[in-house]
Amino acid sequence: MSSAEKNLSHFSGKNVFDVSGKKFAIIVSEWNDVVTEALYKGALETLMAHGASADFIKRLDVPGSYELSLAAQWLAADDQIDAVICLGCVIQGETRHFEFICQAVAQGLTQVSLKYNKPVIFGVLTPNNQEQALERAGGRHGNKGEEAAITAIKMLGLQNGLIS
Repeated sequence: MSSAEKNLSHFSGKNVFDVSGKKFAIIVSEWNDVVTEALYKGALETLMAHGASADFIKRLDVPGSYELSLAAQWLAADDQIDAVICLGCVIQGETRHFEFICQAVAQGLTQVSLKYNKPVIFGVLTPNNQEQALERAGGRHGNKGEEAAITAIKMLGLQNGLIS
């Protein structure tokens, strides 16, 4: 897990429960794959550290972050999937493309989560450059894939009344 010493955004390890028997989907953007593979590794290891079985974790790769919303909708529609974790990385460029993609993905994932009443986690990095992305994908600022997995676990706990 990330720690306050290496992570700008400290999250609480409180109320993180065992997710044995829970089924997860992890959607990974192929764009900026050095970053997204590291995020995936962090998310997968975190889920398994909290009891998830590899047999209950489904991975789906999509071309880019824009495609995360539709893929999340496909997987959220599956009654056997308890939570969907979406991992991507959109690096700021010289045009407004960055703004359009980030806003569309954030809104799309929110809509999917509300439509299917299940956790759909926004694990998309939006850094200014490649260096910042790598710092958040296992570098000095931790691994945001781990945080996405912890968020999914906590939301399932809330949904299932396991956290008071």
